[in-house]
Amino acid sequence: MTEEKQHKRRIHYSGKYPRHFAEKYKELNPEKYGEEVAHVLAKGNTPAGMHIPIMVEEILEVLAIKPGEQGFDATLGYGGHTTAMLEKLSGQGRLFSGDIDPIESKKTEARIRAKGYGPEIWQLRNMNFCQIDELAAEVGGFDFVLADLGVSSMQIDNPERGFTFKSDGPLDLRLNPESGITAAERLADISKEELEGMLRENADEPYAAEIARQLVRRRWPVKTTKELYDEVAKALAKVELPPAMKERAGYSTKKQALAREELIKKSSARVFQALRIDINHEYEVLYEFMEKLPAALRPGGRAAILTFHSGEDRIVKKAFKAFAQQGVYSDIAPDVIRPSREECYRNSRAHSTKMRWAVKA
Repeated sequence: MTEEKQHKRRIHYSGKYPRHFAEKYKELNPEKYGEEVAHVLAKGNTPAGMHIPIMVEEILEVLAIKPGEQGFDATLGYGGHTTAMLEKLSGQGRLFSGDIDPIESKKTEARIRAKGYGPEIWQLRNMNFCQIDELAAEVGGFDFVLADLGVSSMQIDNPERGFTFKSDGPLDLRLNPESGITAAERLADISKEELEGMLRENADEPYAAEIARQLVRRRWPVKTTKELYDEVAKALAKVELPPAMKERAGYSTKKQALAREELIKKSSARVFQALRIDINHEYEVLYEFMEKLPAALRPGGRAAILTFHSGEDRIVKKAFKAFAQQGVYSDIAPDVIRPSREECYRNSRAHSTKMRWAVKA
């Protein structure tokens, strides 16, 4: 008698919705599972593997794109801004999009080509946006330029990229995973003084000394996102809570524990930000881009830049102001433009966004 083959049941997710990135096959296939993706969006969340473009209407108003013009989307990402700008061109003119991420840019190119945009109107360049001068010299300058300096949701959500402590993965943080060193490699060869300075300069981290001390005295390298989060937690285990947190927590042991957890999460987010800026040389790249931008714009050309933390905004603000004083720009944004309350409700990742703009004389 032959042995009957045992039936294996299909694995079910625990809970109503899958928690891990790789399991979210419906969100990762929006073309096939449109209803499920719409449900996630309606809840104010970003579906896995997708990025919701921020401040699209405000950007289009500032850039005032006309058919026949030539533009540059310096940071392609998921392609939401690029698609909106292509629609404004109405099949006339050209748009170039740049991105250094070889993984996501291929996916985005396929989506945009599927919408019917051929190379005669849209071209993708695998380049760092600080190389804007080289592209401008090749194609003859731009009537409009957009630079969205935020990390794309696809990069944040994918644990293999190591951009967040919310899911465990290799501590990478490179925007281009085919170039440069990882965040883990950077931490393995850094002094306490250099790390403390990095945390202060790149993220205004108030507990930079405590975190740097903890990470440098660790006896073995930090290799994963969870390990880094755990080290930050150890560094902040006994620091005094900020007065506002302390007052909210009162004498409740449970509330104090929750306040401590909130403190650790906020500092961890800043540590990840500081490391990402460092290994991708983001400040150096932005300084270079801001210096080269005026020459890349045609007379009357418009530029809009989205920033997501104070360090970026300071660089953009100072550069626009300096060139305006020299007469290079005829007009600049008098103050930052923020996303609407409604947009922040729809997309929680829009909260920290600031936009500034400039017009070439």
